[in-house]
Amino acid sequence: MNESVLLGDEALALGALHAGLSAGFGYPGTPSTEILEYLIDNYEKNNGPLAQWCSNEKTAYESALGVSFAGKRSLVTMKHVGLNVAADPFMNSSLLGIKGGLVVIVADDPSMHSSQGEQDSRYYADFAMIPCFEPTTQQEAYEMMFDAFALSEEKHVPVLMRMVTRLAHSRAVVHAFDENKRLPQNKLSKANKTEWMLLPALARKNYANMLAKQKDFAKWADTNKWNKLELNPARKDLAIVTSGIGRNYFLENTEDYKKLCGKDGLPSTLHIGTLPLPKDALKKLADTAETILVIEEGMPFVEKHLAGTLPQKTKVIGKLTGLLPQSGELNPDSVRKALGLEPIKSASDILDKNAAEICAQLPGRPPQLCKGCPHFDSYTSLNMAAEELRKQAGAENVAVCADIGCYALGAGAPLNATESIVCMGASIGMARGASQAGIKYAFGVIGDSTFMHSGMTNLIDCISTQTPVTVILLDNSIVAMTGCQKTIIPSSRFEPLVKGLGVESDHVKVLETNPANREKNAEIIRQEAEYRGVSVVIMRRECLEAFRIRTKAEKNKKLAEQKAK
Repeated sequence: MNESVLLGDEALALGALHAGLSAGFGYPGTPSTEILEYLIDNYEKNNGPLAQWCSNEKTAYESALGVSFAGKRSLVTMKHVGLNVAADPFMNSSLLGIKGGLVVIVADDPSMHSSQGEQDSRYYADFAMIPCFEPTTQQEAYEMMFDAFALSEEKHVPVLMRMVTRLAHSRAVVHAFDENKRLPQNKLSKANKTEWMLLPALARKNYANMLAKQKDFAKWADTNKWNKLELNPARKDLAIVTSGIGRNYFLENTEDYKKLCGKDGLPSTLHIGTLPLPKDALKKLADTAETILVIEEGMPFVEKHLAGTLPQKTKVIGKLTGLLPQSGELNPDSVRKALGLEPIKSASDILDKNAAEICAQLPGRPPQLCKGCPHFDSYTSLNMAAEELRKQAGAENVAVCADIGCYALGAGAPLNATESIVCMGASIGMARGASQAGIKYAFGVIGDSTFMHSGMTNLIDCISTQTPVTVILLDNSIVAMTGCQKTIIPSSRFEPLVKGLGVESDHVKVLETNPANREKNAEIIRQEAEYRGVSVVIMRRECLEAFRIRTKAEKNKKLAEQKAK
């Protein structure tokens, strides 16, 4: 009863279901499509776990983040070039305190059977400094999902699962675990908001934490069961490293290769099933042979990295050896130290402290909303509504997800209004995912420019699934934080645009935000949060800086016209 003939994609999906998946999202693209199709079929037949297609890979990723924020396990699927679309939330999510396990399944397409490039997703995992699994067989694909979710929750990072076409689209018997080894879904448990807001001050700390985790990942790489080292001291000439389905092609040739090897037998081998690279195992392998043959599907990822991993005559020092700082900017002092020069005498010598220590003791001056900013009134109304809802349903049942822009400053005192800030457009997608994970009142706060940048696609996902989400669209008529550039469309067109996308007219509210309207606006927001569908509250007032620029331009125009007369 526990045996099934499955595609590699289907094996991943089944593994996710048995590992306690709560929700899966994706965008179709060969060779990844069958993963979510399997989950959607299961959802329609068995009423769970949730599985949905999304507008694109970015919105799918952000919905999965919302589920993780709520403490439940989620996955997101795409093909290799789709990760380019999702790169913004992908890279930033590596710095979050992932709560519910998040597995990113990316299917590469060597030989471009249905793609425009042979991109290798292992480079993305290396770039983000997160663990990566690479199954060799359908059985491994199934079993690796358990380890991937567990590792994601243990280390609080997303985990990448790399597939390739031949494994994704070939079938084999998969032996599923017995019922007693399968895992239930996680219960609702919201994440710590300080680990989910990537304001610069917090992001710098999170980045330092991520760098510190690399030692743990290195230890894990050398001890997990997926990286298998087999030594044959009799063979000094050659050793073989395989990765992913490269091992299958090596094994298919072993019988004939044994005849060629003679009395000393097969060379020492190391199979790499996870990243980062198992450096200790690689060094042990290198000690046995003069030459290493690397057999890997895709780009020469392992082959390139071995040059920096294995011992060599020329010693290379720098950031990886700790001689230069790995995070933050370089400066003349840090480079001077690396060169072996004495530090220059300065005020810091008198105080017996370096510049960094002196700066750390200065009073903090975090950025704040401008005095009289309309966002202050908007957030005050939202806070009033959210507080009432928390009293009614509990703090676990209210989530306020924000975005990148001036309104991100609502995260700090005195407003303390938001719980997540990940990337442009993520607020609505995360609110959608949080809602689908079971949080009753989910808010997505986004600015007018960011809404046009990448918020609309997430709103369309909410509309297509009729997910209960309240979008707070802060319309200050300008791209304020980056220098007051004009928005792509004027404020007057947001209401018809939102209605045209499919939000019901009765649940599109346009509010004038000012101190006198705070309580009235709060009540409208609270009422819209009760609606079990998609509502959009447009909170409108011109940015003060935009007002100054506009009135100055109008004044100059009038003076020019008078002079012309």
